[in-house]
Amino acid sequence: MLQLFWDQRMTEYDFGPAHPLAPVRVLLTIELSRALGVLDLPSVSVSAPPGPATDDELALVHDREYIDAVRKAGRSGAADLWFGLGTEDNPVFDSMHEVSALVAGGTLAAARAVWDGSVSHAANVAGGLHHAMRRSASGFCVYNDPAIAIAWLLSAGATRIAYVDVDVHHGDGVQAAFYDDPRVLTISLHEHPATLFPGTGLPSESGTAEGRGYAVNVALPAGTGDAGWLRAFDAIVPPLLESFRPEVLVSQHGCDTHRLDPLAHLALSVDAQRRACLMVHELAHSTAGGRWVLVGGGGYQRVQVVPRTWTHLLAVAAGEPVDPRVPTPESWRSFALEQAGEQAPTLMTDGSDASFRPAAAGVDPSDPVDRAIINTQRAVFGWHGLPGLLS
Repeated sequence: MLQLFWDQRMTEYDFGPAHPLAPVRVLLTIELSRALGVLDLPSVSVSAPPGPATDDELALVHDREYIDAVRKAGRSGAADLWFGLGTEDNPVFDSMHEVSALVAGGTLAAARAVWDGSVSHAANVAGGLHHAMRRSASGFCVYNDPAIAIAWLLSAGATRIAYVDVDVHHGDGVQAAFYDDPRVLTISLHEHPATLFPGTGLPSESGTAEGRGYAVNVALPAGTGDAGWLRAFDAIVPPLLESFRPEVLVSQHGCDTHRLDPLAHLALSVDAQRRACLMVHELAHSTAGGRWVLVGGGGYQRVQVVPRTWTHLLAVAAGEPVDPRVPTPESWRSFALEQAGEQAPTLMTDGSDASFRPAAAGVDPSDPVDRAIINTQRAVFGWHGLPGLLS
């Protein structure tokens, strides 16, 4: 059973018409999912979150002084650069606090629904704002909804939460929130920080104090495509989750790894991103008893990529994956043209077979992707009693 938390007011999380984080990408996702019948499946329920996250809930991750600053900036329109508000990445917008808290409320509702057993899977595709820090906005993110949801799960009694982040950018804000906490295993696969914001996420960032070994970073070279990315995921994520055995799996599905994304330099297809969704879903069942909270994230090709990838994600979570060869509905393509002024793709596939050779079959230390795999395994596998490929 999938519970999707959606409220069209979430599209008011809007930094302006020239900003890359266009809210239309989420609207087009919902409409494509609806047009393909995903939201009408018996296994799917769609509802608005009960309300925005409260100040107390936001304060599980963010300082109250920062929360107050966000509220004031959204009312006055004035920048507060001390808290990262009013920058080029994070312009101030009307009702910034209220809308951001509503997005966080959607991910909190998803976490609650999974934790209390109402559903096995719950989603908020408008969420995934993984860069926000305790005292500052960062990277288009005001409140860090995945970290807030994880902190709430811990407060509710969870003792092992795994967070898997497949966004092209390092999941730095979530990592920072739990960097010394062994109850939270954070795994981020991302483009190498030498070539992309936020400039962090090397394998050596592996946690501190009791959390040593519980922050996992796979820094992939620019240009990595389907086979390399999937190979790295397969070499790192399943062994760690099988060892950790989380009570809940939280995953962030930024799709800016796509070759058409204007802000990054990886080269995945929609088909590889779909396969990643299938792999995460399988791991939720094999390692976390099926308890899965899934959120959106980055992705700046608002018509060609985001709606298709996240529709695949929702269909996978619903237990009814969409055949990649299925055409996109004409009604949706017309809607996309009207809303975004761009011709939409006609199929749910990019035509890739999304195949890869597992690293377990052998690695080549001279290959940059294999080096990334080896470096990550050397940094963290020992902390979990796992052998590395070259150990």
